Amino acid sequence: MRNQSGKKVLIKRGIIILSLIFAIYLLMLFAGHPHAVERYYSRGIYSFLCRVLHPLFNLFPFSVGDVVYAAVIIYLVYALIRLIALCIKKRFLQAGIFTTGVVIGVQVSILVFYLFWGMNYFRPSAAERLNLRDSTFTKAELQKVTTILIDSANASRARVTPADLKQSNDSIYKIAVRAVLKLSGSSNHYKTYSPGIKPSLLTPLLNYISTSGYYNPFTGEAQINYQMPVFNRPFVACHEMSHQMGYGPEDEANFAGFMAATSSGDRLLRYSAYNLAVNEFMHTVRYTDTIMFKQLKTRISPAVLADFKEERLYWLSYQNKLETLTSIFYDNFLKANNQPEGLAAYNRMVLLIMAMYRKP
Repeated sequence: MRNQSGKKVLIKRGIIILSLIFAIYLLMLFAGHPHAVERYYSRGIYSFLCRVLHPLFNLFPFSVGDVVYAAVIIYLVYALIRLIALCIKKRFLQAGIFTTGVVIGVQVSILVFYLFWGMNYFRPSAAERLNLRDSTFTKAELQKVTTILIDSANASRARVTPADLKQSNDSIYKIAVRAVLKLSGSSNHYKTYSPGIKPSLLTPLLNYISTSGYYNPFTGEAQINYQMPVFNRPFVACHEMSHQMGYGPEDEANFAGFMAATSSGDRLLRYSAYNLAVNEFMHTVRYTDTIMFKQLKTRISPAVLADFKEERLYWLSYQNKLETLTSIFYDNFLKANNQPEGLAAYNRMVLLIMAMYRKP
């Protein structure tokens, strides 16, 4: 009798699994129509969710998403142990029932991910929405814009005071939120509702996987690594809150974060943005023209170069095999979500900034 009951449960769960596979399939069909995604999801469903989720989770001073992730990790470890135990005891029917429950949980998580935020990966590109031509550029154009950014980084770094570098994380977060709200009010392309940034409870782990921050698509919370160099934190805060605007791809979030940070009057925030931009542009220059790279590097001020070195040494101090594994995982995650460049998408920020400076 118990076996018959168990088989019925297994059949019902099998039907649920097939139904969820079909639902995910329909969602992916919808994802293949970017303009429909923009109209009905990004400007409709997601806009509504932002109005609900952001104010709700802003009530909590800690990252609810981090707690959820920790609970999920603990449960998955428990699930693996229990599954092994059931198999050892040859209770294969119960093992099957338990496994189907886990599969359903994973499928529901996938659906929630895309419905709550992930569909933003499939809207028209930021270049198209912002009317920016981000396809190609000449070496001369690259050199010109890189020079402008280096000069801006040098000037903004010279204005940063010792007090700016000693300000609290809470102060940095508030300044970043104001910058994002200012940008949001200037254009519907950067519209956001109740933006917020929180220190990640998982920061010690983030250090070991070389992660400066991340966005939780299930709760709509933007988290930041609160231990990394202080001059990196303001821009990263703007970057993560750009995901709250609906900018999914990393290059687009970098660009939106850059726009928010450079429109601010705060000294440290502006420098943080130009610091990142120079870093990204110099990486591109290095692979484009080594002679140009050496010439431009001499233009960077000693203070900015010292900050680059501090940042590099910070991440090197945590470098390990786990970082390599997570990089591979995240690279494939990005490729699976309409970012064929994977981690290289971060450097596509260069194309967007080039297009912005090129735009009349």
